[in-house]
Amino acid sequence: MPASAERAENDREVSSESGLDSRRNTGQTYRNSEGVFFQMKRTIALLTLASGIALSAAAQTLPTPAAAAPAGPAKIGVIAFQAAVTQTNEGQTSFGNLQKKYGPKRDQLQAVNAEITELTKQLQAQNDKLSDAEKASKAKVIEEKQKQLKRDAEDAEDDYKKDSQEIFNGLASKVYDVLVSYAQQQGFTLILDVSAQENPVLYVNETTNITKAVIDAYNVKSGVPAPPVPAAAAPKPAARPAAAH
Repeated sequence: MPASAERAENDREVSSESGLDSRRNTGQTYRNSEGVFFQMKRTIALLTLASGIALSAAAQTLPTPAAAAPAGPAKIGVIAFQAAVTQTNEGQTSFGNLQKKYGPKRDQLQAVNAEITELTKQLQAQNDKLSDAEKASKAKVIEEKQKQLKRDAEDAEDDYKKDSQEIFNGLASKVYDVLVSYAQQQGFTLILDVSAQENPVLYVNETTNITKAVIDAYNVKSGVPAPPVPAAAAPKPAARPAAAH
């Protein structure tokens, strides 16, 4: 084969491989965008939780006071301790304030995620009209935004978990003290926590469930008022009848 023909053949192969690499990069960008989208749904959902952040480890590490067992038959009660902590007036207020604190960050993550989604759609729509260099440039912009969004989402998630755990741990110790006092006053010999997914309780008579009683007792002791209930939307005025002619 003449040298000029051989060089032309090599140029065609390089161009073909370059185009293939560009298409692969673009396709990878699409897949990355979808992956970030699903991760963002998980992170944003996490940042919208107000009471589901209760940590069972905190309850499990609370001390068990030594007390003499009362005479007579055993009296056993159950409590959903995590719910008791988060559903107190103080817990609802604290976690509600945490939601407000992270509201702007959640909105920012949603906005960036929407921007990435729109850029990806534009790249897909313009795919046939762009050169390989333009495709690679736009794909790189999207990829960089995806990486930054992933880092920001992970940082926000870590900060939220840390703040939530601090709130829960501080409140859990105080609720536990009220639980112990209530159990002793009511003559309970054993209280089982049914918060954990795996617990030995298979059946509970609601008369043995002291969760609400402990919540009420803590609210009285803390003196924290219940958080305000969002006002319902005002009803629309009734349509006026048409005047008779």
